[in-house]
Amino acid sequence: MKRIILCMALVAGVSALQAQVRIGGRTINVKKVEDTARDVASAVSLSDEDVAALCRETVEWMDANNPIADEASEYGRRLARLTANLREANGIALNFKVYDVSDVNAFACGDGSVRIFSALMDLMDDDELVAVIGHEVGHVAGTDVKDALRTAYVTSAAINAAGAASRTVGALSETQLKDLAQAFVDAQFSQKQEYAADDYGFDTCIANGFSPYGMARALDKLVELSQSSRASTVQKMFASHPDSEKRARRMHEKADKMK
Repeated sequence: MKRIILCMALVAGVSALQAQVRIGGRTINVKKVEDTARDVASAVSLSDEDVAALCRETVEWMDANNPIADEASEYGRRLARLTANLREANGIALNFKVYDVSDVNAFACGDGSVRIFSALMDLMDDDELVAVIGHEVGHVAGTDVKDALRTAYVTSAAINAAGAASRTVGALSETQLKDLAQAFVDAQFSQKQEYAADDYGFDTCIANGFSPYGMARALDKLVELSQSSRASTVQKMFASHPDSEKRARRMHEKADKMK
């Protein structure tokens, strides 16, 4: 934040007619810094509509830069079957796709986009996978992903400000979008948000005729995988879902009560 404040002070002291200034041998694009400072300031007050638009743009970029499993493929057919009754969450229309990649991960965005990675589908049985999908939908139903994108947007804007004070200012829009997508996928949620999403996944299983133990077993598998030689493949998902052992016990206890 200190960097941004410094940039704003710098802009205030430069004539509006100057497009660039040089400090310490570095060329600073004043207009770029000024625009970015406004971006950071406005990020705090982004409306839900603004966030939804950012979500759409981010997901579109991610869809364009990841291999998507065909709807007629085994992954596509399985996902369609398991999500047939999942149409909306808190009034937000849902859409699902499979990224055919080796990372064990899944994420949801505030516009209702839910993306499941094929390696995660390979790891989970149907009960477990529905629980994970329900968990991600739970983040959509709450304000979790909107809050995460606001945070990611501020981070991306700050990176843009740093990039403006470089010797060569490139086309930052693509870079910023990439940074935004990465920051969003890696976003961490609070324990309260994770518990609420776990409950949503649990309820999704029950409502659609799947095992109440699906959520607990899915968390068990993530814990086990994180401790194995394949830990790197689960790093992103495990990092964004803290206290998985404790959460798994909680879900086991909740499923036991269903008996």
